[in-house]
Amino acid sequence: MQHAAPARSGVLIGLTVLLLGLLTTASAAPAANDEQLGLSRHLKRVGALFYGAWWCPACTRQKALFGEQGAQELPYVECDRVPGDRGRCEAALIRVFPTWDLKGKERLTGVQSLEELKSWSGYNR
Repeated sequence: MQHAAPARSGVLIGLTVLLLGLLTTASAAPAANDEQLGLSRHLKRVGALFYGAWWCPACTRQKALFGEQGAQELPYVECDRVPGDRGRCEAALIRVFPTWDLKGKERLTGVQSLEELKSWSGYNR
């Protein structure tokens, strides 16, 4: 019976993280403006990749910076929904969410501002 409490605690922590992510997603993504949408499309065009996980609150905040439509157009790689995606992220040595990757550039980890992503990716608009 002593093992039931730690198992329940783990389940409660997991559910709390999931609910916080869902609440953040529901309230944090207004419509994208031209700047957000343009940057999202640029990042995809230059081959940048945004690695994240559905349960990651920081990833939800990162997407929200792009507005709803901009977030949908991001070059996003989900690292924890299906085994194939997990394998892709493991092969890319992703250890932190969110992670931004672009060939020839230093990887960025954590939530990045739009200005940081513009500079990093060479966005000139």
